[in-house]
Amino acid sequence: MIRGHGGNIYALAESLGCPVDAIIDMSSNVNPLGPPPGLLEHLGRRMDCIRTLPEVDAGAAVRRFAAHVAIPANQVLAGNGTTQLIYALPRALETRLALIVGPTYADYYDGCRQNQVDSAYWLTREGEAFRPDFAAMGDLLAPCDTVYICNPNNPTGVLVEGEVLRCLSRTFPEKTFVVDESYLPFVATPERWSLMAERPKNVLVLHSMSKIFRIPGLRIGFMAGDPALIERMQSFSLPWSVNSLALEAIQYLLEPNESIDHFVADTRRLLNDEKEAMTRRLSAIPGIRLFPSATGFFLVRLPDPHRSQEVCRRLAQKKILVRDCANFTGLSDRFIRISLQTRAMNKKCTTALEAVLAT
Repeated sequence: MIRGHGGNIYALAESLGCPVDAIIDMSSNVNPLGPPPGLLEHLGRRMDCIRTLPEVDAGAAVRRFAAHVAIPANQVLAGNGTTQLIYALPRALETRLALIVGPTYADYYDGCRQNQVDSAYWLTREGEAFRPDFAAMGDLLAPCDTVYICNPNNPTGVLVEGEVLRCLSRTFPEKTFVVDESYLPFVATPERWSLMAERPKNVLVLHSMSKIFRIPGLRIGFMAGDPALIERMQSFSLPWSVNSLALEAIQYLLEPNESIDHFVADTRRLLNDEKEAMTRRLSAIPGIRLFPSATGFFLVRLPDPHRSQEVCRRLAQKKILVRDCANFTGLSDRFIRISLQTRAMNKKCTTALEAVLAT
């Protein structure tokens, strides 16, 4: 890790001398309802699986995911979270220069840097609510061979129509487009936006199970792409990348199961309701600018003279953790990100934030 992440709940708990569950973590973009019903019990019954090595290539999990998204299994690769796949991409694609649509998740940059690959940012504009106008990329795109796009984007919450991304990738068939759909399961009718099933040959799609099912500790990620691209990625994959408990979770979560379907639907309803309520509460705080979000987190611009490090520090003293966005390229110490949780947690967060900004 080079640039840093949110979710440092253990460090905060240690510094405050309190248990982890005493902290309201609104810095990590995971499902407030998860894990899904029955998953922990299922894994408890299958604990003996850790006595033996998992499948070397996670073949059963690949086939299960491929069936779940209705694509051939030779178009899918499993990894130890999407992070492992992101860090392998520059080597597998032999990238010379990457273009990153930002501000966005730092691991695209970090993965390139760790592989000694140069990268450049094309930054969307605050004045346009960080919505990308791909026609304005201009000459920046010409020398690049790999393009990273997060959709919906972290931390801005911007969602781009799938057809717009298809058109972009078809316009530049000589370039590889990496589209990270880790937060798309939180969106209503994700199939409308996804490139997973209808995907140009030069597009690789990333999918995370960590966020929607709140199982980040299991490290489960998938990549979908043209068989030739997947084969190149496989040559850079580590054996036994997906551990035995993760493989059990994949089988449980992706097999036809009405309770899991209801869980996902309930999650989308909850986030929709909480998004509306949180928008009202945050918008009522003087000076704050709240950016529209398609998913379960908000990018917030702080009013003068407040700065993110101090605001985050004072919220942490109140046992509330939010994401300082100062280290996102294209943002500054004027921005924080707040992830939605339960109604009670969201109210505590906005009340505390209002108090911090009032002094």
